[in-house]
This record gives sequence, C-alpha cells and structure tokens, in this order.
Amino acid sequence: RTQMDGFAKYLGRRLFQFFLVIFLGVSLAFLITNLSPVDPVEQSVALMTNFGATDPRSVELMRQALQELYGLQGTLLDQYLAFWGRVIRGDFGPSLSAFPTPVMSLIMSALPWTIGLLTLSLVITWTLGNLLGALAGYYRSNLLLKLSGAAVMALHPVPAYIIGLCLLLAFGFIWPILPISGGAQMNLRPGLTLDYLRSLIVHGTLPALTLVLVGLGSWFISMRSLVSNIVTDDHVVYAELGGVSSNKIFSQYVARNALLPQLTGLALSLGNVFGGAVITEFLFNYPGVGRLMIQGIYRGDYALVLGVTTISIIAVAVAVFIIDLIYPLIDPRVRLS
Repeated sequence: RTQMDGFAKYLGRRLFQFFLVIFLGVSLAFLITNLSPVDPVEQSVALMTNFGATDPRSVELMRQALQELYGLQGTLLDQYLAFWGRVIRGDFGPSLSAFPTPVMSLIMSALPWTIGLLTLSLVITWTLGNLLGALAGYYRSNLLLKLSGAAVMALHPVPAYIIGLCLLLAFGFIWPILPISGGAQMNLRPGLTLDYLRSLIVHGTLPALTLVLVGLGSWFISMRSLVSNIVTDDHVVYAELGGVSSNKIFSQYVARNALLPQLTGLALSLGNVFGGAVITEFLFNYPGVGRLMIQGIYRGDYALVLGVTTISIIAVAVAVFIIDLIYPLIDPRVRLS
C-alpha cells in the first residue's frame, strides 16, 4: 500500500507538470505569434486585391470573414480563449499558403515523418552514446575507446547544419550514393512493400545520421563522467576485491546504476532533439513538421506556424510524460519519494 500511495503521488505530480508545461508552452506560442508583425488577414486581403477585388465594401467583408476564419476577432483575450477552443477541437483553421487546406491536415501528413526520424535517431544516439561512454569510463586504458571518444567529442560542438552540409556534400556530390532530398522515391506508392521501405531507409539515412552525430557527444561525455565516479564507489571496489568478473561488474554494478540519470536526461533532451530536427528536415527537404514550420515562417502563414508549434509542444510533453511513467519501473525508489 505504501508503494501504491507513493506511485499515486508521483503520478499526480507528473500529471500536474504535464498540463502546466502544455499550458505555458502553448500560451507562449500564441503570444509570440500574435506579436509578429505579419498580419495574415491583411496579407490575404492584399493577395485577393491583386486579382481585381478592389471594391471597398467587398474588401471589408472579406476582411471580416478572414478574421472570423483565423480566429482574430475581438480583443487579445477573446482571441486567446478562441484559440484554446481550437486547440481542444484540433482545428487551427485553413493554411494561408495552401488555402483552403486545413492546417491540421498538413500537420498530420507531416507528423509521421518527424516521429519516425526522431525516434530512430534518438534510440541510436542514446544507446550508442551511453554504451561508448560507459565503456570509455570503465576501460580507461583502451586505445580504441580513447580514439572513438576523441572523435565523438570533436563533433559535439559542431552545429547540426554544418554536419548536415558536410554529409550532403560528401554523399550527395563528392560520393553520390545517397539521396539528398525528400522522404522517399516519388514514383513509389506508399505501402508496406520492400521497395518503399528500402526507399524510406535510404532517404532517411542522411537526416538521421546528422542527428546521431550531433547528439552522440553529450551522451558520451555525461555517461563517461558518471561511470568514472561510480567505479570508485565502495560496492564496486568490494566486488573487484571479491573476484567478480570485470564484465559482470561493468554490466550489473556500473552501467546499470549510471543509466538512471541518463534516462532522466533523455526526457530533458527531447526539446533539443526536435530543434535539431527542424534544421535537418529543412536542409534535406525532408517532409516533416520542421520543414513545414520553416515554410510557414517564410510565407507568413500565421495559422500553420501556430498549429505546428502547438502540436510540437504537446508531442514533446507527451513523450516526456511517458518517460516519466517508465522511470519508476526501472528505479523503484521513485515510487516512495
């Protein structure tokens, strides 16, 4: 019963944090977008009047209709409340740059691409970075681990767009063996066919490799530091003196304990990973929500930018919440805290 009560309190705190993050993040996105000098209504009116709709009465009626369409009627508070109503309904109105296609339709068609790219790259980065860091921290005299650590740490401070450009030049022009644009071959029908799955993997290799190379360094450095501290703990020293094999000490006593803080770091890093994905998707013309958002910014598409930002905040918050729920299964002490 004590464990159940502890987990209930833990779940209650995480639910409160989950909704608070969404509320603050979405509210901030609304305010920043509203403070933008780009007025989607006036932009639409200017676009329409270029085709001959110059009657003042018609222009005013058009302006009123567009204000209602984009939820921009009334005071800022009225718009804010109307916006939350749209968020709850999942309706962000039509896209200005792809009128009259709904913003939600554009987001839902792009979201699976970003989820697939982020999931694959994050799993590879977290697993490989922690494994290399743990091995380098425990087997400190191994030359191969020292060289791999130096290479990973050299890439750590390099921005994502620099690594992406280098990969694009290397494998797209100097040694053209991989596609540098798109998410799949255009003449293939989407489906669970071998050709289409192969095309997905080939087109996603460079974007995923960019995110992996960018993120490896932070996991390597933090894991190596954690392991270097744990190897001097009493229980590890006692196991070594007791004749326990080094492989068992590494897996059961060192790496397992060091992974707990890394799991917390995984939840905290999701926002940064998404930020890197925005640049990477735009660089490789990958059809995800990152590219969609940058296109919306360039075209002054108020509804699209706000919709992508809102969905992104909610998606990251949900992913962090799921990791928070998994954490007590790995570390039972959390349930009693």
